[in-house]
Amino acid sequence: MKKLVAALAAAAALLGAAPAPAEAQTLIRIASLAPEGSSWMRLFHAWSSAVDKRTAGAVKIKFFAGGVAGDEKDVVRKMKLGALEGGALTAIGLGQIQPMVRVLELPYLFRAEAELDHVRQVLDGDFHKMFQDKGYVLLAWGDVGPVHLFGARPFTDVAALRAMKIWLWTDDGMTAALFGKLQLGAVKMGVPDVLPALQTGGLNAFYGSPLSTLALQWNTKVKYMTAPAFGQSIGATIITKKAWDTISPANQKIFAEETKILADRLQRQIRGDNIASFNKMKELGIQVVTAPADVEAEFRKAATASQPDTDAIYTAAFRQRVQGIVDEYRKSHPAP
Repeated sequence: MKKLVAALAAAAALLGAAPAPAEAQTLIRIASLAPEGSSWMRLFHAWSSAVDKRTAGAVKIKFFAGGVAGDEKDVVRKMKLGALEGGALTAIGLGQIQPMVRVLELPYLFRAEAELDHVRQVLDGDFHKMFQDKGYVLLAWGDVGPVHLFGARPFTDVAALRAMKIWLWTDDGMTAALFGKLQLGAVKMGVPDVLPALQTGGLNAFYGSPLSTLALQWNTKVKYMTAPAFGQSIGATIITKKAWDTISPANQKIFAEETKILADRLQRQIRGDNIASFNKMKELGIQVVTAPADVEAEFRKAATASQPDTDAIYTAAFRQRVQGIVDEYRKSHPAP
């Protein structure tokens, strides 16, 4: 009997000394329209490696780049179905989850990126709660950049713009309302269809940031771009709350820390690359033209006139709140 007790005690001691079982692995599948090799994807892969290393493999991130998971409406649908845990989305996809963020893309709302940064800093808690209420965790802003008009023909006036076949993202209700007020000949389609349409003449104008235009090779089919930019194209990386809750508190902390690093790197890299892409397109022969005064005036007018059509996207009250933050910021930060 004494031998049995001693054996059991020894076994218990061995069990007590055994290492705790490893944390179950969590796989976060994230889709993006950004092509492999782009600045966005290089930074995303670095983020994934850091999270993998610091969590000892407990949290792994897998990317589906270049639109292989479909357009952003498809990505949002797959997140809702559980086929994806996250998305690195532009405002189009973000707006399908939380439409209020679209107010940040209003034409001429910001005259500098610093104003956009300030608004998001002031409303940081609000934006996180907005997505949390929809069942998502807002991880990191990762913008597309300043928005310009590009065309195969010059933008001499509003009449010339109306004669063009300009791209309109199928799921972009806010820009659709804006273009409706401007009476533009918009052609609706998803991002993967734009380049083929430019090649066949189905489109001859579009809007976008210099970096995204170069990355998607749309610049090869146009000769002109307007400057300065008339708006900012935002973006962010999000995951479902359900996926977030499968990560241990300790690894959530690591994940959040590495995501903060990602956000800072994205901002610096993408903004620098947009400037470089703008200059690169000039080197490639694209002519930069100042947006005619009547075009700018019409865009400003349409942005205000389209408010009744966008009430289901963002409220007038929220727009006024954002404008108030911008106005207050400008009191101490006058235009250069």
